[in-house]
Amino acid sequence: MVLTRQFRETVQARAQRDTRFRRALLTEAVNELLAGDLGAGKALLRDYINATLGFEQLGIEVGRPAKSLQRMLGPSGNPTAGNLIAILKALQEHEDVTITVRLNRDAA
Repeated sequence: MVLTRQFRETVQARAQRDTRFRRALLTEAVNELLAGDLGAGKALLRDYINATLGFEQLGIEVGRPAKSLQRMLGPSGNPTAGNLIAILKALQEHEDVTITVRLNRDAA
């Protein structure tokens, strides 16, 4: 599904003014990655990054070129675990949150 520019701008505007929405966006990105949906997780990370610090600043913080980060989080990108961890660490620091994982037993 291709998102329109207007939709992206709406998400960015909401994320910039609404801390809970912004943090929920980051949470959902991590949840999708952990659930194995790399495509959705990367798309949500791109939305979060574009709405907050931007790829240029993220590149400075993780020591990678912004274009490289954009490619690895793009639809055909394949980021390494090390790169994803570096990105998530920088995003946690930017948002002043700590990402934690809680294991739950399946109901089945």
